Amino acid sequence: MEQKNWHNLSSEQVYTELDSSPKGLTSSVAKSRLQEHGSNQLITEGKKSILSIFLSQFADMMIWVLIGAALISGLVGEWVDASIILAVVILNAILGTVQESKAEAALDALKKMAAPTAQVIRDGVTQVIPAAELVVGDVVLLEAGNSVPADLRLIHSVALKIEESALTGESVPVEKDTQVLEEVNVPLGDKINMAFMGTAVTYGRGTGMVIGTGMNTEMGAIAHQLASSKQEITPLQQKLNQISRYLSIGVLLIAAVVFAIGLYMGNQPLDMFLTAVSLAVAAIPEGLVAVVTICLALGMSRMASKGGIIRRLPAVETLGSTQVICSDKTGTLTQNRMTVKQIFTVDQNLLMDAMAHCNNSVLDQAGHAIGDPTETALIDYVLLKEAWTADQIRSRQRVGEVPFDSQRKLSSVAITRPESGVRIFVKGAPDVLLARCVQDHSPEGITTLTAERIGEIELANENMAKDALRVLAFAYKDVEKTDFSNAQAVESELTFIGLVGMIDPARPEAKEAIAQCRRAGILPVMITGDHKTTAMAIAKEIGILTPEMKAVTGTELAEMTDQELEENVDKIAVYARVAPEHKSRIVKAWQKKGKTVAMTGDGVNDAPALKIADIGVGMGITGTDVSKQASDMVLTDDNFATIVSAVREGRRIFDNIHKTVRFLLSSNAGEVIAILAATIAGWRLLSPVHILWINLVTDTLPAIALGVEPAEPDVMDREPIDKKVPFLQGKDWFRILTVGAAEAILALIAFVIGGKDVTGTTMAFLTLSLSQLFAAIGFQSERHSIFKIQASKHPVLWLAFLGSTLLQLIVMFVPTLRNLFELNMLSGPQWLTVLGLCLAMLAFIEIQKLVARLREN
Repeated sequence: MEQKNWHNLSSEQVYTELDSSPKGLTSSVAKSRLQEHGSNQLITEGKKSILSIFLSQFADMMIWVLIGAALISGLVGEWVDASIILAVVILNAILGTVQESKAEAALDALKKMAAPTAQVIRDGVTQVIPAAELVVGDVVLLEAGNSVPADLRLIHSVALKIEESALTGESVPVEKDTQVLEEVNVPLGDKINMAFMGTAVTYGRGTGMVIGTGMNTEMGAIAHQLASSKQEITPLQQKLNQISRYLSIGVLLIAAVVFAIGLYMGNQPLDMFLTAVSLAVAAIPEGLVAVVTICLALGMSRMASKGGIIRRLPAVETLGSTQVICSDKTGTLTQNRMTVKQIFTVDQNLLMDAMAHCNNSVLDQAGHAIGDPTETALIDYVLLKEAWTADQIRSRQRVGEVPFDSQRKLSSVAITRPESGVRIFVKGAPDVLLARCVQDHSPEGITTLTAERIGEIELANENMAKDALRVLAFAYKDVEKTDFSNAQAVESELTFIGLVGMIDPARPEAKEAIAQCRRAGILPVMITGDHKTTAMAIAKEIGILTPEMKAVTGTELAEMTDQELEENVDKIAVYARVAPEHKSRIVKAWQKKGKTVAMTGDGVNDAPALKIADIGVGMGITGTDVSKQASDMVLTDDNFATIVSAVREGRRIFDNIHKTVRFLLSSNAGEVIAILAATIAGWRLLSPVHILWINLVTDTLPAIALGVEPAEPDVMDREPIDKKVPFLQGKDWFRILTVGAAEAILALIAFVIGGKDVTGTTMAFLTLSLSQLFAAIGFQSERHSIFKIQASKHPVLWLAFLGSTLLQLIVMFVPTLRNLFELNMLSGPQWLTVLGLCLAMLAFIEIQKLVARLREN
């Protein structure tokens, strides 16, 4: 079906274009069109099988390095180690498979949002059919409570309002009309003569002609975007992959060098092969992926307890390095519930009566108002001020009404007066209603509405509008009887009561959350379907829109080229009246500037941007299934402040993974340097089983402990980590190599002191393993001395230190294990020598940190 600007066509033109009529299609024509164009369903194209997704997880260099390490472990008889490494590889493949299935899950959620049935006119008769059988040209009937089953051009409406916030971000239901729109390029939220698939009818009734079904709807366009959106690798994964590439090259070089040196020194080829492959295993931090996974999983658990469900393990880390948060306004920064903020009246009781009577919302059993958000806000206010009780609201009676329509911009109800006759309450647009008023309800009683008084009312209306409030005016008149078929007569000769200003207010915690984001170097950006004035007011209130930043509309954004947007994106804090594709453009513009971008949202319109962002944050309460499935993280409390907790948690985890990687690599460097130096000297320092024990057993507990360390005190007072900066910078490699060299030197000293025999090997084994444990204590803070850190705040690390030390002592004091490891029992002085060398390791790290602090100062 050719795409047209249906909003520019009249009802008669739509009938002609679609070869239909007010009596609808015939069953035979509908059947033919269904066969030709397909069902009214969202489809998935090119869906990958679970097996293919699983196999694709092995196309990663680190995974192949680990598989190689497992094979090497197997060759030297370390089947337990080989099994552990392979288990880690398989676990990561399973996690990756779950992650890559998100697009299909999001499309499935889109399907579920479509209305399961539709009321149509076919063969001139009203009938209910499965929504999937709708075709272009069908005439669909809509009423309050319906979900719109397809994209429609409205041809008839009576007080019709449709909730489109899930699709456009508009917090207030849109008043629909059937009139032709003259402009060609009209934002989705302003196409008032259209109704869109998946939106909800909240008020009134209407009839529409189907102009798009399935993937040819606005929701179908979103489905296409979801299917075509490609999710990039997270910053942490990028940096770990970079490290793995360096290690892969280093492993091959080290193994080859050691093997060649050993042969040159006259050692047996088999012995040198075992030494070379052991060094290869020692050079790779086999526990790295497992420890990182554990760190992220524990972070996920901590976040869940604070209201944030992590759907992908790396998501917490990514949020921790986020530099820009693009947030939807409605329901995310605001409460997604219209609330009365100001009233202008001289008779509050009479105004409350008008607000309660001229209102179609109802109360449920719990006393919550249900209905149009504007009208529920009026009822909430009446109940809040205790002007009416819930029972009084439920027992309201009316003797007549004139429903709202967009031409009149008014609605009226009539109630019986206790004395005689009826009282008519009218509400509507202030300018329209004021023109119908001839009297004013003033403190002196009923007085003539003077020009001066009209000026006061208009000024109050203007002041409310400047505060981005939606303003309603109320009036009344008392008559003996009236003809409700004549709206003009009912709504004339009125007495003005007052004005009510309302808004979807900011969440109370949003302002502080945004302030914390700014202190953490994160730029918050508001992206909304609401009007610019409303968006700017909320943005200024909560601190998003600062004097140096500006706000733009979707129309202005559409006129920008991608290059212009990229050049100006860091100057724009608010985007109003945007379409779904605009959100993705904004995210991509930030990403082109090298920024790590988080996107929060709750509607269908947010899903593509949620998916392409570095991390998508969905809303658990108000969020659609689509947005949740497309998200990396879901806030169970819909609380923007929870994002701040996630940022803090992400930074803590990033810091801890950084400490863990430095610890593991420095330990591996110590082993490699020690074995390399001993091989050159012609010494048999350590056997493969010693190296594997230290690398896979002794280091594991402190590595995990470093991964769960509490956050550094300044974690939220510094700029985010730039994803363009290497995970390990020059200063990190310097620390890794110098600490590793110190560990190696201490082990070699112990070997020489022990006589360069079995006792020497025993002392070297203990010194190398225990010095790494002391190094872990030093690594618990990047720059603070351990003597200024309370041990009680780091119980896990100290327990890990004691646990690993105990493992070493068990090897030494259990004869069977000591013989298996080919070690000797040490004397008292020899134990003291080992302890002194290990304390020297801790002193070395403390001196490094002291020098670093002096340089900073």
